Amino acid sequence: MLQCQSGGSARRFSLSATRQLDVPMFLGLGFCQQLSGAEWVMSGENCLAGLKILDLTQFEAGPSCTEALAWMGADVVKIENPGVGDPGRSVGGKSAKDAFYFLQYNANKRSVTVNIKDPRGLALVKELAATADVMIENFAPGVIERLGLGYEVIRDLNPAIIYCQVKGFGTGSPFEKNLAFDMIAQACGGLMSITGEEDGPPCKPGATIGDTGTGMLMAVSILGAYVRRLRTGEGELLQVAMQDAILHYIRNAFTYMERTGKPAPRAGSRTVGGGNPPIGVYPCAGGGPNDYVYIYTSAANPEHWTRLLKVIGRTDLIDDPRFATPAARTEHRQLVDQIVSEWTIQHDKHTAMRRVGDAAIPAGAVLDTMELANDETFQQRGVRQTMQHPAIGDYAMTGWPVRFGGKVPEVTPAPLLGQHTEEVLTEWLRYDHGRVLHLKEAKVVG
Repeated sequence: MLQCQSGGSARRFSLSATRQLDVPMFLGLGFCQQLSGAEWVMSGENCLAGLKILDLTQFEAGPSCTEALAWMGADVVKIENPGVGDPGRSVGGKSAKDAFYFLQYNANKRSVTVNIKDPRGLALVKELAATADVMIENFAPGVIERLGLGYEVIRDLNPAIIYCQVKGFGTGSPFEKNLAFDMIAQACGGLMSITGEEDGPPCKPGATIGDTGTGMLMAVSILGAYVRRLRTGEGELLQVAMQDAILHYIRNAFTYMERTGKPAPRAGSRTVGGGNPPIGVYPCAGGGPNDYVYIYTSAANPEHWTRLLKVIGRTDLIDDPRFATPAARTEHRQLVDQIVSEWTIQHDKHTAMRRVGDAAIPAGAVLDTMELANDETFQQRGVRQTMQHPAIGDYAMTGWPVRFGGKVPEVTPAPLLGQHTEEVLTEWLRYDHGRVLHLKEAKVVG
């Protein structure tokens, strides 16, 4: 039996011949309650309960990482500047109220305000880091080191810490000192080059893959480093660049390049390389901006085309040599699209999706955010949850979509600025009320 000491409490684990871990405090799902048809796992008692994360991130790439871990039960303490906080609090928001942007990426966390530029505030953050399992930052290159909280400094205080950095460009890149946001990573990572119509300019995908996509890679890596630490007792330095993350997400585009010797092209709503017709969005009744259905037929399953012809009432084309093979349909792509569109335009997108999907052909109606928000099944299944925020009031947001034993994690509102300062200093550092009050009066904490 080995012991790993962290945060003042021992965590026991055993290593058997099969190297399986026995960590009871991370396995109990704890108390559950029934609400609106979905079972919630109380965030403080699920699989990452007891994991202490010191969060010095802002905007989205870092916060999306720590939020994912918070949804799985980690104790995420967000360090913010007094009076200002994460710049994300004011992105598109109203005065004196946190922006919905901030609320989306900081649920289930606690907020502590510290003036890091005050030597006493810097010392306080170091104290917190000395008790943490994980520390993560996504400041501009060089900022964390200038603040006096670089990896070497924190490692000396806490050799077992998992220290994480999210940057725009990787170490060794000619642009490693450059600033980056989601759209910069998408441009420099190749994603924009394969997005858009084939005869149009590069486009930015609607999803912030450069931010949240990078955050998810870091979250997975943190869990891997933590399991390794349970085995070895050793900390780790984790670094991910947003540009590098985008390369990871466009691996399929590189397969096209390797196969053809050409850069992957833009293909509109089709897959990289064009795909197997029919593939793409087809207009439906209604004529609205999102009245379309996406239909996908796979070259690996020729039955998709035959089934589709039966659905749209064109069995006369089953033996037509112009459409007999994927290559033939590619040659006559425009005609194939016309034939399919003549049927889809007669139906609303939901009916088209149902009719095509019921025939075992992949199909999906193009749904906008309002349609998704009004779909009660997402609330019933816990994918979207409504909560009360002391400043905003009731609002709904999308939570963690993965179920643990059939249960979805509970989403709690993002914290007010400095809401948990005294609570965290008491729990993590055993400060008494008088000591915290002294720090507040000295404007070291908010």
